[in-house]
Amino acid sequence: MRPVKSVFGVIGMLLPVFYCGGLVYYFSGFRGATEGSLAEGLGPTVLGLSAIGLLFCIPIGWKLVKMLTGSRAPVPDRPGGEDEEAASGFDADAALARYMARKAAGAEGAVASPAAWTPEPVVSRPSFGRKTR
Repeated sequence: MRPVKSVFGVIGMLLPVFYCGGLVYYFSGFRGATEGSLAEGLGPTVLGLSAIGLLFCIPIGWKLVKMLTGSRAPVPDRPGGEDEEAASGFDADAALARYMARKAAGAEGAVASPAAWTPEPVVSRPSFGRKTR
């Protein structure tokens, strides 16, 4: 799936290059670049389109080099593998055991009943607007 996706990615990147190339060809005319476009004052336009087309070629070249050399990062078998656990120093079993011990100690401690709670009285605030005397 990945090679097909990469090929379509390169084809998609070629579209702006062909567009800029087509515009350069259109503005150059059939008589050549020195007679046609420069004589009509389109020289800066042709040079600008050529520069933009070359800038669009940089990512294409980079992607082609990556596709042909196969320089991809190795994909782990599963995320969070044994290598990551050893490197992080986190032990999930120990954390779960500490949590369960704290939960058991807290359940045996003081139990607050819902009836012991009383809501605070609501204090009326002054209203916005005209003062009443």
